[in-house]
Amino acid sequence: MKLHIKNGRLVDPANGIDAPHDLYIADGRVAAVGAAPAGFVADRVIDAAGLVVAPGLVDLSARLREPGYEYKATLKSEMQAAMQGGVTSLICPPDTDPVLDESGLVEMLRHRANKLQQAHVHPLGALTMGLKGAALTEMAELTEAGCIGFSQAEVPLEDTNVLLRALQYAKTFDYTVWLRPQDPHIGRGGIAHSGPLASRLGLAGVPVMSETIALHTILELMRATGARVHLCRMSSAAGLELVRAAKRDGLRVSCDVGVHHIHMTDADIGFFDSNARVTPPFRSQRDRDAIRAGLYDGTIDAICSDHTPVDDDEKLLPFGEASPGATGLELLLSLTLKWADDYARGQHGGAGGGATPLARALAKITIDAARVAGLAAGQLAVGAAADVVVFDPGARWTVQASALASQGKHTPFLGYELAGQVRATIVGGRLAFER
Repeated sequence: MKLHIKNGRLVDPANGIDAPHDLYIADGRVAAVGAAPAGFVADRVIDAAGLVVAPGLVDLSARLREPGYEYKATLKSEMQAAMQGGVTSLICPPDTDPVLDESGLVEMLRHRANKLQQAHVHPLGALTMGLKGAALTEMAELTEAGCIGFSQAEVPLEDTNVLLRALQYAKTFDYTVWLRPQDPHIGRGGIAHSGPLASRLGLAGVPVMSETIALHTILELMRATGARVHLCRMSSAAGLELVRAAKRDGLRVSCDVGVHHIHMTDADIGFFDSNARVTPPFRSQRDRDAIRAGLYDGTIDAICSDHTPVDDDEKLLPFGEASPGATGLELLLSLTLKWADDYARGQHGGAGGGATPLARALAKITIDAARVAGLAAGQLAVGAAADVVVFDPGARWTVQASALASQGKHTPFLGYELAGQVRATIVGGRLAFER
């Protein structure tokens, strides 16, 4: 199909474009930007007047819940959520049931996702068999099956020797290890940020040092091995300062933050709102402000949705008993735009650069995220894959369970009015969603 998207504001941070341009798509790729190629006749014209045309979003953490947790969500429901959220490429962690520790499981997941012809799914393979922290997986076989990196998901590695061997092996073959920094002992069983609020509410705490102690270990092992590590969902000011120093030292480290953590603090738990039970927990306002500053100065490379659908039976419980997690695929764009709006209003807590606030924000969920994952995505250069999102930055919508395509309906933003509504999502040159 040949598509002509006209009259839109084309924002492509990878190529420094933020201006009115038409976009031409043919054979699944970007055929031209600006002027039509010779002899181009569109099968479909999309009028994007008043809308933004951007690369499809790249999400570094979205749990699809298949295989094994279909009662929480299905590939079909979460792929539809991705389309409504403008997410055309996503990375899924390996903590399914069974765990993604064998090539056949990875191939099956990719095959089922490809049949839906929606978002591109890029799995992370398990770092250790069954995520049990003992035997390393066959990383080469998992890579051949389509894994783009290796992770322990939410299961901390207790044996530092195992992590050392994993990083040595990963360095040999230039694989990326994705780790969420969390000490396996400090904060174990905690459900909220350690601080005055958790004490008043009588909630077991997760101290910041759970993140920083793990970071010290990871960074020292990186220095010893030269491995490349991506740190998932940073949450604290102290942790970000360690990452900032590691980058100055030249370590091959990158990191992301969950989009909810850009806006929420531990105060948003309110009176035990289980929708605000997430991992890592929302931390103090100082930590939240440090996250925003880290995004603006480049310490944090990308924003992810941390999409973790949870069913009613596991969420509508007392705070301490509820399963952590929140839906995020359909909120990623709007919450990132809110961050851009805060930047424009001077509420960012950091210095700005030359790009517009919108372009800076979109970069974190397009080209910057694609670079972290090593994907050829997140841009609209001529010849690039035609993964595109068209959205209305001014359209406001209210976050309601009934408005979400995801089978997971729980988010701390229920009832919030947000700006930014996806009008069309194009994957590989095919119009996959249109509102």
